[in-house]
Amino acid sequence: MENLYNILGVSPTASTEEIKKAYRALAMRHHPDRNPLSSAEMQFNAIQKAYELLSDPKKRAEYNYSLNNRIIINPEREAQTLWKSLFSRCGIELQHPDL
Repeated sequence: MENLYNILGVSPTASTEEIKKAYRALAMRHHPDRNPLSSAEMQFNAIQKAYELLSDPKKRAEYNYSLNNRIIINPEREAQTLWKSLFSRCGIELQHPDL
């Protein structure tokens, strides 16, 4: 599962207002009615899911707890996922087969 903060491009210490602002900007950019790319709907759905969870204080606290107390089985894969997420948000397609 991808980190919900990475999906919205905010830090875990972001305020509710910062989360809302990031959501609105990303939702407009990736809304299927505005974005002709085939991946737009999938990205839009991920953005919506992230916002729904992070905008609710109780759900966000539970998510933060689970995020901070999880065991990383494969740190290399974790790092690759984080970089892939970052490049994807920047619109950069990776050509490397391992990523």
